[in-house]
Amino acid sequence: MMQKMKAWLRREREEMQLLLRCIPATVVTLFVVSVICMNLLANKTLLQLDWIALDGGILVSWLSFMCMDIITRHFGPRASNRISVLAAGINLLTCIFFFVASAIPSNAADYAAFNSILGGTWFILLSSTIAFLLSAVINNTLNWSIGKAFRKNPDGKAAFAVRTYVSTFVGQFMDNFIFSILVFTIFAPVFWDGFCWTALQCMMCALTGAVAELLMEMLFSPIGYRISQKWRRQAVGQAYLDYMEKGT
Repeated sequence: MMQKMKAWLRREREEMQLLLRCIPATVVTLFVVSVICMNLLANKTLLQLDWIALDGGILVSWLSFMCMDIITRHFGPRASNRISVLAAGINLLTCIFFFVASAIPSNAADYAAFNSILGGTWFILLSSTIAFLLSAVINNTLNWSIGKAFRKNPDGKAAFAVRTYVSTFVGQFMDNFIFSILVFTIFAPVFWDGFCWTALQCMMCALTGAVAELLMEMLFSPIGYRISQKWRRQAVGQAYLDYMEKGT
């Protein structure tokens, strides 16, 4: 049993190391930065009405899903899930650094606003991490499954558009809905002096957020398609693809 566990861990480490060497750094960097920005921007409610509420994370979350879609299309959902976990881990590490910086006292000026923003809120971090990881798995699995349904021209624009738009909408909806339910109906009423969103607001936040992020995805998806086509022509990450093929 112990030998099997060691062998599994060794394979997992080798696979992750190879994957990081194969995926172009620009996409991974944009993905990680967008996840960190989502976590910070989620602290601010941009709009709150009786039937709708939006937080600042909506401004950048589309980029995270576009990066996941590009990685999923070329490397598969397993690789995209791995990079999602990596991004969540780096985001957690960044939040720790932010918290330490905010906790260090200073007499140079009034840093109350700075400390409040960067210090963060533990339940927002917890909720965003849970929502992001669950929605990432949903998005990547759905994207790959839809792509498999296009047997005649799986690398065409129509296939890319359908798999990207559908998976983004569903993934974004689940991300927004899980996050808003956890933060604004479970934690906020306890820790924010009764402040909360209604179930309708959470639902409309998830729906309107998914629509807005889908529109952004549709706007920039031609860029994602060109990147994917370039990766395929240049056989980007072929070493990882060959490694996974041998493993199966």
